[in-house]
Amino acid sequence: MPSTLCRLMRPCFLVLLTAVAAAQTAEQHTARYLESIRKQPPLLLAFVHDLPKGGDLHNHLDGAIYAEDLVDFAADGGLCVDRTSSRLLAPPCDSCDNYTAKPAARCSYGDHVLYNQMIDAWSMRNWRPGDESGHDHFFASFDKFGLASHTHAAGAIAAATNRAGLDHLQYVEFMHTADGGAAANLARKVEWNPDYAKMREALLAAGMNDVAAETGKKLAAEDSRAREILKCGTSDAAPGCSVTVRYLYQVLRGLPHEIVFAQILLGFELASSDPRFVGLNLVMPEDWYVPIHDFNEHMAMLDYLHCVYPKVHITLHAGELAMGLVPPEDLTFHIRASVERGHAERIGHGVSVMNEKDPIALLHEMAERNVLVEIALTSNDMILGVSGDDHPLPMYVRYGVPVALASDDEGVARSDMTREYLRAVESYHLSYADLKRMARQSLEHSFLPGQSLWTETKLVFRIAPPCAGDAAGAEKPSAICEEFLAASEHARMQWKLEGEFARFEKKY
Repeated sequence: MPSTLCRLMRPCFLVLLTAVAAAQTAEQHTARYLESIRKQPPLLLAFVHDLPKGGDLHNHLDGAIYAEDLVDFAADGGLCVDRTSSRLLAPPCDSCDNYTAKPAARCSYGDHVLYNQMIDAWSMRNWRPGDESGHDHFFASFDKFGLASHTHAAGAIAAATNRAGLDHLQYVEFMHTADGGAAANLARKVEWNPDYAKMREALLAAGMNDVAAETGKKLAAEDSRAREILKCGTSDAAPGCSVTVRYLYQVLRGLPHEIVFAQILLGFELASSDPRFVGLNLVMPEDWYVPIHDFNEHMAMLDYLHCVYPKVHITLHAGELAMGLVPPEDLTFHIRASVERGHAERIGHGVSVMNEKDPIALLHEMAERNVLVEIALTSNDMILGVSGDDHPLPMYVRYGVPVALASDDEGVARSDMTREYLRAVESYHLSYADLKRMARQSLEHSFLPGQSLWTETKLVFRIAPPCAGDAAGAEKPSAICEEFLAASEHARMQWKLEGEFARFEKKY
């Protein structure tokens, strides 16, 4: 009798299982799949590679280029290399004979010792702890290859954008000092005035608007050339052609204060007049003497210019510090000051947040202000030696501060966004919902113009009323939703991500 009953009930049981499976959403199936492969690194890598990642909001264009491309740039430019230091030099060069002191960069193609030496010197490949710290090796690389990257901006844009496309990113904000030093040269012609209003007037009178106009023309030409390199608009178009690129003007905060002010001013002017520039950021190592010594002055400059240009977006490197790198007192205020006085809408790194004065209150404040933290796990490990449980990523998440993963300098670090996501999953046991939230936050906090697709993003993502009746990311939205999307580049980018998620989840 029991066996007969089992045979009779088996079809009903199968129907029930089928119904349960159908009731689960594609998102739930995908989440279950991630859990099932969590301890299988090859499958986890494949999953994370194909994952739609939204945007990369913290990407230095110079540092995004792999050293192999930089060797090609140097060879194309006829540059020489110092065999001892691996630093690029202007021609004339020595011959390619063995052991010449200043061979042409192209000589490395036939000299594997020189070639490998250059790759290792210009990146973190094969770096080992020893006489030189990861911090020092990382930042020293930029001066060594700088001549190549500065003269091949179009090639750099093409290479970095294409890697973003291969990594299933759809949006990148490149940090780029696009004027080629023009603002610095202008600052040298104007007498420094600590009255910021008068200093601004003097720089504008000396031709800052012309610098902005020429910078815009130069970048437009570089962007156009990059698209030619990628063969955009042809049947052989590279993956990078599908990536939307915008720029953050990159201020070099380690320079004299008159130059820093001029570059900040140029950043505000560019972001006010050229749609390719969506904001500005201050770069160079936070622990170097000038960035530490002039930190409060830089915040005052930003505070003043923010009042003049209140609509310009600001994101700032802050808290890219660790105990021992600087005196303890310098760990206690940079993030809070960047938010409160520097008007930063996003913070890059934020590693030293728990060393700030009253860090829990600061975390609550950042959550309340909706300040996103651009998390660069590989960079923080290599430069600061901070990883795993020592990294504050879980603290930001615990207190409701929005976070998004970022590549920082993926070429120098020999990483990419897939590896950033993989490291996050493996180090912090992130769920599929966590990964999806980070990707969505990257676009939510992008500086693209227009209204967001979401009316709420903290506990849940709630879609804006015009599109609330549609399946997010649908190929054919309703008329009212389509009208809403047409009016907002920001919302269109987010809608595209939802469509990518839907296609990704169908596989599972």
